[in-house]
Amino acid sequence: MPNALHTLQNDFWQVGILPETGGSIAFGRVHIDGVWQDVMRPTAEADYGNASACASFIMLPWANRLRDARFRFRGTHYQLEPTSADGTAIHGVGRKLPWRVVSADATHIRLLFDTALFEKINFPFAFSAEAEYRLEAQDLIMTLTLRNEDAQAFPAGFGHHPYFLRAPVSAENAVQLEIPCDMQYTLVNALAEAPPHPITPASDFRTLRALDDAQHDDLLTARAPADRPMRMVYPTWSLALEFYADPLFEHVLLFAPVDKPFFALEPQTNANDGFNLADARIHSAGVFELEPVEARQGVCRLRRA
Repeated sequence: MPNALHTLQNDFWQVGILPETGGSIAFGRVHIDGVWQDVMRPTAEADYGNASACASFIMLPWANRLRDARFRFRGTHYQLEPTSADGTAIHGVGRKLPWRVVSADATHIRLLFDTALFEKINFPFAFSAEAEYRLEAQDLIMTLTLRNEDAQAFPAGFGHHPYFLRAPVSAENAVQLEIPCDMQYTLVNALAEAPPHPITPASDFRTLRALDDAQHDDLLTARAPADRPMRMVYPTWSLALEFYADPLFEHVLLFAPVDKPFFALEPQTNANDGFNLADARIHSAGVFELEPVEARQGVCRLRRA
């Protein structure tokens, strides 16, 4: 069945997973006063086949953009197909292709992606990936594993792209954010060009404050300490969500478009255009290199506090 939905549910969470749409999330709801309330931007059923319209999608084997859809690694240049109107290759390749369900039950699903199953992939190396979503009490746990299935090494990264609601129910319920990052990148056309610098006041959410109405496309880094969670607070519901990410996720992208009822808070391992930053010896780029058969795993945890 195309775009079949698998729903995970326990006493605290109700989460819809779309295996055939890149393992994306269709909705994320919490139980408040006997009602399931959306905290993630819900996906219209007509958009279940469109990862970009989903509540969250997976980015791999790189997160965000690659400038001009190309990169150099160990002296060799690689040209990809542009996948965005700005000429970049954006958000990897996994989100637009189906993932296979390996196992599933009421509170857990494990998915597999393997480039060997597809005739053409917009990445010059063979890899496989696993995504696992699991509900454990008040936690939604998201685990990503990326494995090199090629005969040579390649640069890599991954991340999650969840959208959350700004002010569901009323203006008094406007979200408050805490993002414990000390540094940020200057972005030019959504791309980083230089190492990070101390965070600016407009992007500083180290102390809990309301998300303002300004446009945010802020690439943040240097979480301090690295195990401290991001927080989202909805006052009317007396609801706090704590967003934990393994230290491997060195970057957080806050995307808040003007006049939209949602924002994105994206843990990602690499910086925007990370492959090219790493090639330029910008060591903060967060890119890891996978040798043949080597794998890397990262866990994010969204907790209803």
